[in-house]
Amino acid sequence: MMMDILMYLFETYIHSDAELQVDQDELEEELVRAGFHQKDIYKALHWLEELAALQQTDAQSAIATSSPTSVRIYAAQEMERLDRESRGFLMFLEQLKVLTTETREMVIDRVMGLETNEFELDDLKWIILMVLFNVPGNENAYTLMEDLLYSKEQGILH
Repeated sequence: MMMDILMYLFETYIHSDAELQVDQDELEEELVRAGFHQKDIYKALHWLEELAALQQTDAQSAIATSSPTSVRIYAAQEMERLDRESRGFLMFLEQLKVLTTETREMVIDRVMGLETNEFELDDLKWIILMVLFNVPGNENAYTLMEDLLYSKEQGILH
C-alpha cells in the first residue's frame, strides 16, 4: 500500500509538474480522500523525507569508491527484497550509465526503507525514477529511465 501512495504522489505532483509547494496537512487530507489509510500515508511521507535527506547528507561520501570492475555484494536482507531479476536490472542500469554507484546505493537504501514483503521489478523501476528525479544532475539518467519505464517495447528488460 505504501508503494501505491508513493506512485500516486509521484504521478500527481512530480511527474505532472503540479504545484510542488503543497501543505503537508492538505496533502494528507487528499490522500485520505483518495482512499489511503493514515498509517500508510505517514510511512510514505517519512520514506520521502528520508529520500530527500539522502541527497543532503554525506551518505554518498560514505560509499567507497569503486573501480569499473568492482561488483556489488548484496546483504542477505537485500537479497530477500531484491530478487535476482531486480539485482540484474540494477546492474544493467549501471552498465548503461543510468545509475551511478551513488544513485544505485540510494535506490537500494530506499528499497530497504519500504515496509513490505511484496516487492517486484516494476516497483524497483518506480523507486529508481523517484531517486533519479530527486538527485540533482541526473536529468539525463531520469529521462533514460523514464523511457525504459514507459517504453512499449521493453523486450530487452524482461
